[in-house]
Amino acid sequence: MSQFELAISAEMVFTDLPIVDRVRRIHDMGFAAEIWSWDDKDLDALAATGATFTSMTGYLHGDLIDPETASEVLRTAKLSIEAAQTLGVTRLNLHTAELVDGLPARPRLRATGEMWTTALRTLEALGEMGASAGVQFCVENLNTIVDHPGVPLARAKDTLALIEGVGHPNVKMMLDLYHAQIGEGNLVDLVRRCGDAIGEVQVADVPGRCQPGTGEIFYPAIAKALSDVGYRGTVGLEGYAAGDDAAALEAFRAAFTL
Repeated sequence: MSQFELAISAEMVFTDLPIVDRVRRIHDMGFAAEIWSWDDKDLDALAATGATFTSMTGYLHGDLIDPETASEVLRTAKLSIEAAQTLGVTRLNLHTAELVDGLPARPRLRATGEMWTTALRTLEALGEMGASAGVQFCVENLNTIVDHPGVPLARAKDTLALIEGVGHPNVKMMLDLYHAQIGEGNLVDLVRRCGDAIGEVQVADVPGRCQPGTGEIFYPAIAKALSDVGYRGTVGLEGYAAGDDAAALEAFRAAFTL
């Protein structure tokens, strides 16, 4: 048995099935489930599966970094908190910029001081909102080389700096090691540096974004590093299945069973 809570993104596996049936398969295999957007799903039907849901999108529109649209992040975060109550989700995912089909709605080529300041202020407000509602907002690092070009302050070192700058217990990091490997590498040291700032860890192998064992990352070493820093929270597979879906999920389980 893994010492971590293991979760699977229902958006990326068993994709020949409706989302509710995907969640049932994930639940039947002994994993928690995660979703991305909530506004296009029947939340009551998902809740009826009996699955544990560990995270979902925490906003619908707006950019954390933009003084013109940050208010939309806060407005739609309130809606996300309400939706999360249906599924019992206590961890809500954020990005530094709004994504549309994986790309920024308002791409930027460089970061500015105003972006840093706006992001910190917005995260402070989200932290207070999260504390009142009993949820945690987690900022996910992204790679800007392959999947998300034009998103500023997206690297792991930047999202970590934001979390440490805010210093609020309800604002943590969604440490995505797939993205970090593409953009920065040196994952074991990254895990050590992030430490208590981690709210959740997401994984997939590189290249291909599939289950552990299909690429260049040796995930058993990552699991040991997480254990060594005292992390006992959720590790989510946010990746596709190379080959049989069930076998891919078992490979993920094996990589994070110490």
